[in-house]
Amino acid sequence: MRLLALAAAALLARAPAPEVCAALNVTVSPGPVVDYLEGENATLLCHVSQKRRKDSLLAVRWFFAHSSDSQEALMVKMTKLRVVQYYGNFSRSAKRRRLRLLEEQRGALYRLSVLTLQPSDQGHYICRVQEISRHRNKWTAWSNGSSATEMRGVSSHPVERGAFLGISLVILPHSLPFTTDLTMASFLQSS
Repeated sequence: MRLLALAAAALLARAPAPEVCAALNVTVSPGPVVDYLEGENATLLCHVSQKRRKDSLLAVRWFFAHSSDSQEALMVKMTKLRVVQYYGNFSRSAKRRRLRLLEEQRGALYRLSVLTLQPSDQGHYICRVQEISRHRNKWTAWSNGSSATEMRGVSSHPVERGAFLGISLVILPHSLPFTTDLTMASFLQSS
């Protein structure tokens, strides 16, 4: 019995153990905050570097949260086999038509496009990437990484621009004295 245990230990010692879940270098651009006009198309890029294995595949997931305090929702995923899948509310045809996830540069650059921006698109966009490869006849995650950006929208209507972003500065007509500008800005900031 002891001999069998020693033989098994010797076999295990020869097989390299995978280093699971080390960090991938993932960055999202533009960021950390980006402003877009309502109705425009937004493009967010997820850059991936420092893969642990050159033969590995990547699974790329984009999450959305209305604020940093709210729960994240999985929007869209590109599987390790490059199949794009939509999730939750984002799988409905109206939202699905407005989202595009493309691999720009194999294993290194992924583009998320949000078409015809709406006020409900404001929030935090998180790119999570998992590096995967076959190890001993099963898929193994070797490393993970994530990065985020905040997308803010600007109304295309000039009067609504400040309120839409929550900006406390209002541009007033030139005929009013400069002190009124500061008073109005202070009033809006406190409300």
